[in-house]
Amino acid sequence: MAAFAPFEPAPVLAVAVSGGADSLCLTLLADRWARAQGGRVEALTVDHGLRPESGAEARQVGRWLKARGIRHRIQRWDGDKPRAGLAAEARAARYRLLEGWAAERGILHLLLAHHLDDQAETLLLRLSRGSGVDGLSAMAGAVERGALRLLRPLLDVPKAALVARLREEGQVWVEDPGNRAGASARSRVRLALEREGLSARRLAETAARLGRARQALDHAATVLAAQAVETHPCGFLRVDPRALAAAPPELQLRVLARCLMVVSGNPYPPRLERLERLAASIFHNTSARGQTLHGCQWSRIGMRWLVVREAKAIAAPRVLAADTACLWDRRFRIAASTIKALPRGTIIGALGAEGHRVLRVRAEALGIPRGAVLVLPGFFGRNGLLGAPFLGLAQGPDTGLGGGRKALQADRIINQSAVFLPTVPLAPMG
Repeated sequence: MAAFAPFEPAPVLAVAVSGGADSLCLTLLADRWARAQGGRVEALTVDHGLRPESGAEARQVGRWLKARGIRHRIQRWDGDKPRAGLAAEARAARYRLLEGWAAERGILHLLLAHHLDDQAETLLLRLSRGSGVDGLSAMAGAVERGALRLLRPLLDVPKAALVARLREEGQVWVEDPGNRAGASARSRVRLALEREGLSARRLAETAARLGRARQALDHAATVLAAQAVETHPCGFLRVDPRALAAAPPELQLRVLARCLMVVSGNPYPPRLERLERLAASIFHNTSARGQTLHGCQWSRIGMRWLVVREAKAIAAPRVLAADTACLWDRRFRIAASTIKALPRGTIIGALGAEGHRVLRVRAEALGIPRGAVLVLPGFFGRNGLLGAPFLGLAQGPDTGLGGGRKALQADRIINQSAVFLPTVPLAPMG
């Protein structure tokens, strides 16, 4: 933990614990470290609901930790589960639930149990998929997510050491049946490592060297992005393909991937082959017809490309919680003061065609193109559109906010109390 210093006095650590040997050992080690600093641990288990026994296993983890005086919470992944890409969606949901829980409580550190063997397995698994430098690079020990840090303190520790430590403690753990049977791709890679006698440590060292190369490429991509990309506070980008065209292809792809993550709010880039197809279209297709990828819409306007959120990918409309700040569609933070100025029961959703029709004149005056207006957040009441951050109140006989000074005050609040807050910045930190 010293490598991640400094910490606040009496640090509070959230720890992701599935009940497996890796995460359970991390939780016990983190608890002792936090107590020594005058702090504590909050253990979090995500129940994906994908196996009948998952709920019982999560509760069993809670009982084990309670016996050791460690707080434990269960987060459930509710709702419909996709048929395709289930593993990736489950992973995204897990991080969303863990990070959201920690952020709501002002916890600054979320610990993850990835270890040395995970580094080696990830390298081989991604190598089989044709990944580039980023995919083959080592997982970072620390990752910034706004005010939250994701920490992986066990990356230099082999799994066997974690299992041995639990046995010394007399602590049992949950065995994943998929791992025992070798059903998953990662399990098959793990078995191949054992069968071929490949050294996990040497593979992890290779991943670390590739990580250094990634850092150098990221720095060069940041310089290129500053020259080629203009970020608008309303959440869209203007990209100059001429500035990108002169750069090496690897840097082009990195800038494009970063643009997609900024506009979509997705913390992960698209698959490399899809990104390569987008690059080929941008640099070799002279038509103005748009392209979609990663929840974003690309279209040519004049000599530049406009990158906006794809309408089909936007979060479903929902009722705003009274007096509580809202992060809408993973991109826009709506301040509590804005929500307080709106009638109770107000719905937030994309402005769409109705919003553009009502606020078109104001949007044109601000230089916001139609495609970007359609996917901005809007406030809707019983009588239709109430207004939108950045664009103000709807004009009509009944805005739901009254008239005169109160309406003018609300207009000012709506305009000023929302901010574009992408999950991944255009220029990464660290």
